[in-house]
Amino acid sequence: MKLSRASNYAIQALAHMAGKSPDQPAASHLVAAAQDIPERFLLKVLKPLVDARVLLSLKGPHGGYRLARSPKEITMLEVVEAVDGPIRCEAPEVGKNGGAALDKRLQAICEGAGALTRQRLAKTTLADLIKGK
Repeated sequence: MKLSRASNYAIQALAHMAGKSPDQPAASHLVAAAQDIPERFLLKVLKPLVDARVLLSLKGPHGGYRLARSPKEITMLEVVEAVDGPIRCEAPEVGKNGGAALDKRLQAICEGAGALTRQRLAKTTLADLIKGK
């Protein structure tokens, strides 16, 4: 599995926010500067996190973003799927010269790999990632 740039930026931004006081919203331009992320791209990444209720968006002159829940309650699966959509593993169909059976076996293997990836990401929280700081 390869994380997209958007997922990587989302995780960086969330880790940055997790290091701040939960009562103090983080302005997007400050998060972008601190993490060396283009602000326009960061804003596109933060929106689906708000929609998925991973982040709260606070309006006004002292607004910004803050985590909607504790870092222990935010899983990497919900972050990645909020930003990139559902994790799917699909094998392309070959299907030539009786290859349909092989296609089915390859698809089953890919689906198993996807399920393992989802399980691992579901068990890993934001708190697990930032523990090493």
